[in-house]
Amino acid sequence: DFNLEQQNHHIESKIIASLERIAQAFRILLWQESVTYALTPIQIQLLIFIHYHQIKKCKVSYLANEFNLSKATISDTIKLLEQKQFIQKIFDQNDSRSYTIKLTKKGKEIALKTSFFSEEISKPIEQLHSEDKQNMLLGLLDIIRHLNSSGVITLQRMCYTCTYYKSSHNGKQHYCNLLQQKLSIEDLRIDCPEHQQLT
Repeated sequence: DFNLEQQNHHIESKIIASLERIAQAFRILLWQESVTYALTPIQIQLLIFIHYHQIKKCKVSYLANEFNLSKATISDTIKLLEQKQFIQKIFDQNDSRSYTIKLTKKGKEIALKTSFFSEEISKPIEQLHSEDKQNMLLGLLDIIRHLNSSGVITLQRMCYTCTYYKSSHNGKQHYCNLLQQKLSIEDLRIDCPEHQQLT
């Protein structure tokens, strides 16, 4: 896909090269935030994740799966964030080794500020025609579903991998059994708090 001779004759390769450029842009923007706030990119990602997700997902084991990192790496990152007073550990009353992670007031402020790191990527997407946005979303959902099923991405909380989700045979109509309603393309979720993984 990165062979220019092939890339210039295959739209699939151009799309892959484009996605790689966008991934690079995410890394650059995240790194810029990390320099501004004297945090590492993974520290910023953890703060943002903890801020926007349910407390039951804010455990070391879940975060390790979410970010495809070892538990030791997550634990070390949590330790540093605790030292900086961005997070606090809430220990389980029945198991002193088990804890969930909660943001402090200071941590919430940083999470809110840094969560705008993707703003420059949002701007051109907002300018797209509604139909182009829908087609882009459907294409990206299919890519993510494939990466999940092939084991490249471990955790997913999107409609396509949820036990509540149903679609018509041609994939044109979408339905949520939890909400008991049809879903438009705009309703399809990448990250749903009620997600139940297909088994």
